[in-house]
Amino acid sequence: MTGRTFIQVILPLRLAWEPFYALPEGVTVRLGERVQVPFSGRTYSAVVTDPDAHPEIDTARIKEILALEEGIRPVTAAEIRLWRFISDYYLCTLGEVYLAAYPPRRIAGEKTAAAIRQRLAQRQEREAQRSAARLARLQQRIASRESRLEKARKDSVRQQLQQEIDALKASLEALQAEPQPIETPSQEPGKSIRLTPAQETAFQRIQEAFAQGKNALLQGVTGSGKTEVYLKLAQDALAAGKNVLYLVPEIAMGYQLAERIRRIFPEEACTYSSGQTPADRRQTADRIAEGSYIVLGTRSALFLPHHDLGLVIIDEEHDTSYKQDSPTPRYQGRDCAVVLAAQHGCPVVLGSATPSLESLYNCKIGKYALVTLKEKYYGDADEDIEIIDTQAERRKRGMEGHFSSKLVLRIRQTLAQGRQVIILRARRAYSPAVQCDNCGEIRRCPHCHVALSYHQDKGRLVCHYCGHTELFTETCPHCGGTLRPIGAGTQKIEEEALALFPDAAIARLDSDTTPAQTIRIIESFESGATDILIGTQMLAKGFDFEHVALTVILQADSLLSLDDFRADEKAFQLLSQLRGRSGRRGGESHFIIQTSQPQHPVYQMLTGSGAESQFAERKEFCYPPFTRIIELMAKDENEPRLETVTRKLAAALQQALPDVSVCGPYAPAVDKVSGKHIRHIRLTLARDARLKAHKETLLATMQAFCRDNHYDGHLGINVDPA
Repeated sequence: MTGRTFIQVILPLRLAWEPFYALPEGVTVRLGERVQVPFSGRTYSAVVTDPDAHPEIDTARIKEILALEEGIRPVTAAEIRLWRFISDYYLCTLGEVYLAAYPPRRIAGEKTAAAIRQRLAQRQEREAQRSAARLARLQQRIASRESRLEKARKDSVRQQLQQEIDALKASLEALQAEPQPIETPSQEPGKSIRLTPAQETAFQRIQEAFAQGKNALLQGVTGSGKTEVYLKLAQDALAAGKNVLYLVPEIAMGYQLAERIRRIFPEEACTYSSGQTPADRRQTADRIAEGSYIVLGTRSALFLPHHDLGLVIIDEEHDTSYKQDSPTPRYQGRDCAVVLAAQHGCPVVLGSATPSLESLYNCKIGKYALVTLKEKYYGDADEDIEIIDTQAERRKRGMEGHFSSKLVLRIRQTLAQGRQVIILRARRAYSPAVQCDNCGEIRRCPHCHVALSYHQDKGRLVCHYCGHTELFTETCPHCGGTLRPIGAGTQKIEEEALALFPDAAIARLDSDTTPAQTIRIIESFESGATDILIGTQMLAKGFDFEHVALTVILQADSLLSLDDFRADEKAFQLLSQLRGRSGRRGGESHFIIQTSQPQHPVYQMLTGSGAESQFAERKEFCYPPFTRIIELMAKDENEPRLETVTRKLAAALQQALPDVSVCGPYAPAVDKVSGKHIRHIRLTLARDARLKAHKETLLATMQAFCRDNHYDGHLGINVDPA
């Protein structure tokens, strides 16, 4: 068959190739357009990556597309370029990236919106046709009466005709009049951005870095006003006719910031996150595709149809929430944002009070310019740090539940001054576990190797890994003894706080609160209506509360017991961020840490810089940023088979990559989730020119191993795990 036109497409499937399809005669498509295609007995929405392909296979076997998906915005070439980078670097398929960028609900929503637009256009066309017909009739009637007026002789007849003509002309003018646009008051962009001398210096240094073709890392102490610097940079980009992507790690962190951006850039501001409805996200995507914007979003905002980017801002760049751990693609949003900016030829400013060692390393090697901001915006002093040894307090009977007497006194003093308190507990629920007081049995999830958490408000035990839930009966199913909660989550801490401070208004903020509740809680605390806010790690991230004078972390030891080479770095970052939530408008402020390990090095790092010692340790043990790590994850219901297969895989990888360190297989801390046993294999690769070739060999070896051992669907790859 000659004269046929073939195309190549991406399907939202885990395919290692881009299938070919034929176009019906007379049909043409462009790069990025969506088409409906058949594949394996089902119909999919595919993205065209080559509108004039030349397949090197038997073209008689190539099927035709089913239809063009008209009315839906095409995927841009820039979007596809980013997808290809993510696919290559994070060792996943293009189809998996496409599925992440355009999940089925988004595509369905686009189709529904396209159908609505089509119906609306048809209705408008019918209304226009009716208006045109009415206009013609009015003009005809006016002409008829004007002709009669010329011939009329009696004054009464002429007067009657003139009145009719005037009435008809008034109707004609009303029909012809165009609707007037509604004027809305707008605020002068940037008029509220005023920089202190220290901020102005940082702003100028960042601009100098941009002029040299470098990205900038803004290391500013908490409360130094990094946001004002970001917004001033954004103002310059928008004034130059460019657009801005502003990334934050958490949805909750964006609520305050979004209102601030809207006040300064009322015409261009929009938001994008998984916390929005599909309709809101679609509206943001359409708006970005069509005009000028500054979009505030979480990592998923990378997949918007960006164009004319002039600046990318990555706030709290150290935060591990930027890393997508599951499902595939397991991409690092911070790093992908840097690549996105490079593809658009625009600069990046990364910011944090506690930058990641990876970003500091990029400054050391000259890839980024380091800009520091050491002065707080309101000039207030650092918070007093007090470390309370809970073991010593218990020996002195100085603990009231999970609150030490010293802490209770400090909270009461703070409340008496009319100021607010933030309390962080790194675990949600009422209790992280329940235990039988007779046989010692801890209730565990039947599908995962983890303890069930007790949620008192629901009266249920819940697995925070697979979602399994069961009624809490207080009776041990093994011996009939009494099950009692052990440990404390945010719900338990809230209960104790209510008893200790009965006159205080107390709220809790964690992942069990809905997005709508989160907004209400933040607004209440911001207004001063709430005195004490209790929550998990999200409380440490970027909030700006005016009246907070005391921040507290309870049971800080849980941050230090992680089986992770980054544990100390993460703990230091969290503690530093939490410390910075208080005293942001001046006045005396305090930071209290309750721990049973008061001499731990992480606490000593709070009074100085721990980066250099961490660099030395990482280099000695060949950890990032001096190397690259790739983690392979195998999951199987059959544990003996899992052990056997992963040992064979590790040996195959070591043989294929003799100059790469292959560790494992080993069981992670949680080695069974949703009925599947888990084993990890960790590869440590040199950070040199061989990295790309090593990754290609790794992927080819894994694919061949799965094919030869019939082990498809059991393995996953995590490049640069957080």
